[in-house]
Amino acid sequence: MLRKILIANRGEIAVRIIRACAEMGIRSVAIYSDADRFGLHVKKADESYCIGNEPVASYLNIHALVDLAAATGCDGIHPGYGFLSENAQFARVCKERGITFIGPEADVIHRMGDKTEARKAMIAAGIPVTPGSDGNLDSVEHALIVAEKIGYPIMLKATSGGGGRGIRRCDNADELQNNYQRVISEATKAFGSADVFLEKCVVNPKHIEVQVLADHHGNTIHLYERDCSIQRRNQKLIEIAPSPQLDEAQRQYIGGLAVLAAKAVGYTNAGTVEFLLDDKDRFYFMEMNTRVQVEHTITETVTGVDIVEEQIRVAAGLTLRFKQHEIVRRGYAMQFRINAEDPKNSFLPSFGRISRYYAPGGPGVRTDTAIYTGYEIPPFYDSMLAKVIVSALTWEDVIKRGERALKDMGLFGIKTTIPYYLEILKHPDFQAATFNTGFVEKYPELVNYSNKPRPEELASVIAAVMAAHTGL
Repeated sequence: MLRKILIANRGEIAVRIIRACAEMGIRSVAIYSDADRFGLHVKKADESYCIGNEPVASYLNIHALVDLAAATGCDGIHPGYGFLSENAQFARVCKERGITFIGPEADVIHRMGDKTEARKAMIAAGIPVTPGSDGNLDSVEHALIVAEKIGYPIMLKATSGGGGRGIRRCDNADELQNNYQRVISEATKAFGSADVFLEKCVVNPKHIEVQVLADHHGNTIHLYERDCSIQRRNQKLIEIAPSPQLDEAQRQYIGGLAVLAAKAVGYTNAGTVEFLLDDKDRFYFMEMNTRVQVEHTITETVTGVDIVEEQIRVAAGLTLRFKQHEIVRRGYAMQFRINAEDPKNSFLPSFGRISRYYAPGGPGVRTDTAIYTGYEIPPFYDSMLAKVIVSALTWEDVIKRGERALKDMGLFGIKTTIPYYLEILKHPDFQAATFNTGFVEKYPELVNYSNKPRPEELASVIAAVMAAHTGL
């Protein structure tokens, strides 16, 4: 077993990994840029070290991170998600220095990070993929020829893309010509690669992903699926496990496909195989994420499997503790990404000081976050502040619990997506579990919620005013 792990990340995922380490008796080492010196992960780790002045670039300095891990006696590095989590070079350097990278092998990361190579691997394994270009596009003329062959609309995508970036939908040849250089520019800036490809656009699909776990002893299992269809501009907002839109036959089918995909590329550790489900109930492979997902929490909730702990065990060379037949689902879980954004103002980021914060509680409620009262939200990172996870035995009850938990949460001083999520929960299509990736776009009126303060918000304001005047 690993003895000491450096966590090459920040925020809530760093806190999540620190907690797993604590339960496993492993010492944790946190890193931080100057902008994160007051971060909760810095306070909770056994050791913490500043890695630079640059807010983002500091977390991307591969050799500095590996040098620090070696200098502090770490025998493992957990990359979390984002930053270097899907960077094959990072995994390779860790291995060269004799430090265990908690994730898949570097060549698998590289292969699955290249979307055209991933498509080829899935086709070879007999897994359905959407029609598209055989490889990267040579020119806009090449793109036009392929698009004409498969038919519009098409999706123009960065080959090395991820996280919803470097993607443009094109409904005709003019849009393809206009977007071609834009996607190349986005891809170059975001991923350091100008390679792009295209594939048929599945209009308003359901976005279904499957969590897989695989060890170095030939064991591969799935932990069932998550429904990530509630999203805005390819960014997930609400995630659900299992999907309330699948029947049991579909669930078993897609789980089997995910295991087949993982085995086909020699995958180890935790990963996610993402699919699109069209209106004719056909599944298509979309991509494979070679890291822990933001929404791993809901899978943990319905299966009882600690995914982060399994990641560490697998990286240490241990076998999975569970066989497929031992994985049992219980009820539903739903995760809300609480973002520092103003839905009424085109979801503009809302950074600043959190004047007061208290987490929701009660049965079936979990909160993963790194914020606290007085925390100053730095404007350099993703706008996600917290993840509120609720669970219940039925679909109807998990919706009710979600509403209660969101209303129970107190987060003052900034704008958040909480009131917007409350509107989604009340919508008939959501309650009937008949939604797809076009839900947010289809119902723009859901941002027209009332800004009238709730009683608990008024009480918080009054208490703050009284404290200021009395010196309490």
